[in-house]
Amino acid sequence: MSADPSPRLAGEPPSHSAGSDERRAPGRPPRGPGTSPVEVRRSTRRSRTVSAYREGDRTIVLIPARMSEAEERRWVTVMLDKLAAQESKRVLGDSELTERAERLSDQYFGGRARPASVRWVTNQNTRWGSCTPAEGSIRLSHRLQGMPEYVVDYVLVHELAHLLVPGHGPRFWRLLEAYPRTERARGYLEGVVAAERLPYLPVARGE
Repeated sequence: MSADPSPRLAGEPPSHSAGSDERRAPGRPPRGPGTSPVEVRRSTRRSRTVSAYREGDRTIVLIPARMSEAEERRWVTVMLDKLAAQESKRVLGDSELTERAERLSDQYFGGRARPASVRWVTNQNTRWGSCTPAEGSIRLSHRLQGMPEYVVDYVLVHELAHLLVPGHGPRFWRLLEAYPRTERARGYLEGVVAAERLPYLPVARGE
């Protein structure tokens, strides 16, 4: 069984130009996790490495030319998540979190959920977020810092929904249906929790 390609992230394009060794994947519409379009470029020079970077409002993913369609789809998803996590390491301040929550409220709840404050806290190790509707306050666990942006947004949307519906009944979950990446974000967080419960993390031979 061949080893997986090695991922590489970059904030800027590679120094060499995209000449004859790189070609855009034909006939594929731009794909993105919800914001920027994605362009896949196949390179005959690449045998094991996959990389991704931002180019204006697009995300460029460079892959080996030999990759199958299924491998391409898998690695595009992996690299988008890795790039988003890399960018999320630039931690937002509390005031920026509040502004972000207000934008999400406008986008998904018509501006009806208006938090009085949104802040990071370090005393939430078993919950990703919490909300006190009477005070309009939202708190996010510092463990979310560095996770993909769509995951942080999901937790914010989740807590914003609690400003409108305190419990977790059917009405609450109907509100969350407005956020298109709810299931993916929940799966990501469930994976993090499952990994934390492992007695050890296996390391591939040779690493």
